[in-house]
Amino acid sequence: MRSMNTPTPSSAAVAVHAAKPRRWAGFNRPRFLQALRKFHGWIGLWGALLGLLFGTSGILLNHRAVMKIPAVRMQESSVQLPLPAPAPSDADALAVWLQQQLGIERPANRVREEPARPVAWGDKTLQQPARWQVSFNALRYSVQAEYWLGSGMVSVKRSDGNFFALLINLHKGNGLGVAWVLLADTLAGSIVLLSLTGVLLWTGLQRRRVVGALIFGASLGATILTVGPSI
Repeated sequence: MRSMNTPTPSSAAVAVHAAKPRRWAGFNRPRFLQALRKFHGWIGLWGALLGLLFGTSGILLNHRAVMKIPAVRMQESSVQLPLPAPAPSDADALAVWLQQQLGIERPANRVREEPARPVAWGDKTLQQPARWQVSFNALRYSVQAEYWLGSGMVSVKRSDGNFFALLINLHKGNGLGVAWVLLADTLAGSIVLLSLTGVLLWTGLQRRRVVGALIFGASLGATILTVGPSI
């Protein structure tokens, strides 16, 4: 007859299970997942407006050559301006003069000087004069100026775009300052956070799914590092 004090196998297993230390002591998985789900939603809300903007303009940029979408329209005009006397001494002075002459609010975004150089012309070599280039970029228009040293005239071309051209300029950041660049960076950061939190929500912090996600991510990263340089 079995003694009443002898523990049965089931009671012994229960005792051993109770004696084992709990993993993630103090960690409440349901509460963490609930908070993570809320964080995921707020990040998605933050990036929704900018995501719509960059998504629409990204489609237009992706179809510039292949399966072209004729949404962006530019109206171009050009003019030849005589230089004052005395003429600007360098490209920076030319940019300041053009800004005043054309009534442009912002200074030039790009000023470039190309020195004079020999150019092959058939069986001869000709000396090409120095060239100055000045660019003014804004959301709705762009102005490009070109001057060949010694010509006495500067060629100016202006391009005015429609609403879709405005979207493209917003996507590229043309005519915008550091604040817009940093704001666009927050969208990129929100996409990264949405990806990470989305994976965590999918796994539900279950061991098998977490391990599977890590293996998949490591395999994908190794494939990109291996195949990427050869593409």
